[in-house]
Amino acid sequence: MSPSLIAEFFLLAALWGSSFLFMRLGAAEFGALPTAGVRVTLAALFLLPVFLVKGVWADFRQRARPILFVGLLNSGIPFALFAFAVMHITTGLTSILNATVPLSGAVVAWLWLKDRPSGSRMLGLLIGFVGVALLVVGKSGFSATGVAGAGATGTTLLAMGACLLATLCYGLAASFTKRYLTGAHPLATATGSQMGAALGLALPTLWLWPSQPVSLGAWGALAAVALFCTSIAYILFFRIIAKAGPSRALTVTFLVPVFALMYGALFLGESITSWMVLCGLVIVCGTALSTGLVRLRWLERGPT
Repeated sequence: MSPSLIAEFFLLAALWGSSFLFMRLGAAEFGALPTAGVRVTLAALFLLPVFLVKGVWADFRQRARPILFVGLLNSGIPFALFAFAVMHITTGLTSILNATVPLSGAVVAWLWLKDRPSGSRMLGLLIGFVGVALLVVGKSGFSATGVAGAGATGTTLLAMGACLLATLCYGLAASFTKRYLTGAHPLATATGSQMGAALGLALPTLWLWPSQPVSLGAWGALAAVALFCTSIAYILFFRIIAKAGPSRALTVTFLVPVFALMYGALFLGESITSWMVLCGLVIVCGTALSTGLVRLRWLERGPT
């Protein structure tokens, strides 16, 4: 990649890494569902001007239903699940679990699209899920609530489960997009999906709207996550895909936890345990194999 594209790559990782911090600050006052609802609504508003780009509006009108639906699956539900998670576990731990998205995507593509992985990719799936299991079982990775006891552990497990469910939604959305939205203009998909998520979360957001006034700081956090971590990040991601291909663009997943861990330690005082780092490395190695970014030739059999 060119130096300018590498700069965009690191900027994207930094933006997506900060999303967990901003969600944590916003969800503390808004709650999980309103946080997700405000995020996608603001993101949709920020992205509306892209409909002025030639061909974007026409493409959206032609594929409106699947684009709106994939928005709920790819943004609305996962954003709500992650907003719930960061209220109960560290942002760094949340970001490590988020790094399993390619693993979920590979499994869904295998089961739904019959995209059977090769030997090295199957080994990567196994390694990745072992990393997740170790992270869940290893209680030294639990450090967000600062509350001891069975109740705290149960809430932590529920929050980690929410993260994994969110990654499953991302995997389903990826296969749905491949099957029903191949050839769609990426800006039409990006903008329309945020509109679909906003429509899907509108009623839950209003129903669960906080009864107490929300501070300007919380509003600022959600405006930041909508503008920088959603709208601008989507545009950067699609630019990298167009210039460097999806495989290289996908590797941004490996850098996101690095920035998220750094932000959490600097601004929230979160601890980074050696167990979290170790499990994160196992997950990254499994992801690299499962996505085909790293191949073991002696295990290569069949299509990749």
